[in-house]
Order: sequence, then C-alpha cells, then structure tokens
Amino acid sequence: MLINAGPTHEAIDPVRFIGNHSSGKMGVALAAAAVACGAEVHLVAGPGVFIPEYALYSVTRVTTAAEMSEACNRLFPGFDIAVLAAAVADFTPEVSHGSKIKRGRDDMVITLKPTADIAAGLGSSKKRGQMVVGFALETDNEIENAIGKLKRKNLDMIVLNSLRDEGAGFGGDTNRVTIIDRYNKIDKFELKPKDKVAFDILGKIAALRQKLMK
Repeated sequence: MLINAGPTHEAIDPVRFIGNHSSGKMGVALAAAAVACGAEVHLVAGPGVFIPEYALYSVTRVTTAAEMSEACNRLFPGFDIAVLAAAVADFTPEVSHGSKIKRGRDDMVITLKPTADIAAGLGSSKKRGQMVVGFALETDNEIENAIGKLKRKNLDMIVLNSLRDEGAGFGGDTNRVTIIDRYNKIDKFELKPKDKVAFDILGKIAALRQKLMK
C-alpha cells in the first residue's frame, strides 16, 4: 500500500511559503494500521509530518507538490493500492524568489500556477488489480462534490471530511468520515480517534478490493 500524508509547502522565497494546516496524522495512522493488518507500506510524507521512530514502513520525505507527485508516480507501479490522504497544494507560485523579498510600500501580487493532480494521474494510470483511494475535504455540498471528484479522477473510493463537523478539522486527533465507493455506496461513521478511523477505512478498502477482484 502506497500512502501519502501531510501538507506541501510551495516556496514564495527562502522564508515564506504557501501551505495549509494539515498535520499528516490521518495518513500516519493509516500507515500504522495497514502494517498491523499485514500490508507492506510506503509513506510519502510532506513537511512537518511526525513519523514515530518505531514505524514499520518505508518513508520518502518531500516538501513540494511537484516532489510528492514525482514520488507517488514513481512508486505506484509497485503497489496494489494507493491511499492519497495528503493535503497537496493545488497551486504554487509561478516565480519562487532566490532571496527574501523585502517589505515595500506597494502591494505585492503573487501569480500562481496549478500543481500536478496526483489523484487524477494515478487514477488514469492504474492497471487491473490496482486501486486508488482519494480524500476530499469539503465545506459545502459535501457528498455531491466528493462523488464528482471520485468520478472525475477515476478513483475507486473517496474518504470525505467536512470542516462543518466539530473535531474533524486539520491537526486534531479525531476524525469523522463518510466513505463513498465507485458503486455509489455511502457509509457514514461517527467521530472517532484517527487510529480507529484508519481501521474503518482499511476495512472498506479490503471489502471493495475483494469485490473488484472477482
């Protein structure tokens, strides 16, 4: 199982970056749970993601969306399942300055360009027997948007988080997820610690994989 986790940092200059509040805890919990279930796991981890010293899985450290994309695309052919739990930046500065930008009197405008869509890339390249599981963090029309993402990116399953759910935002130790598979089966779970959520997700992956392999 290939798993990615955490944010990416898109450099504006050597001091500043565009990023988000993702801690990577959900991805790390998934990696630990998958190992406990007997899977061989490789985790691609963004900046600031805490990896326990006793972790029984391989780790590739990355910083930017481009680095995470390269690592996931390079590794995916050797794995059966990709679980894309990372909060990858959708945009990166068109120009990253080599030295610190000094404060000025005028407004500063940063032009952004889109980053590579890792989920869509793996979804389009998967072979028979491979699965791609995505994550969606939504604030409005959650189910509709998640189903749209699942179909648009050729995913097998999507794990939906809503920022409207207390205790399910970035950085916490709990999560509340809704899991939707490619057959439009929707399963809603209660708020739980992320290590327990990880086993819920893995259980749904195992059941769907069995169905797909028939």
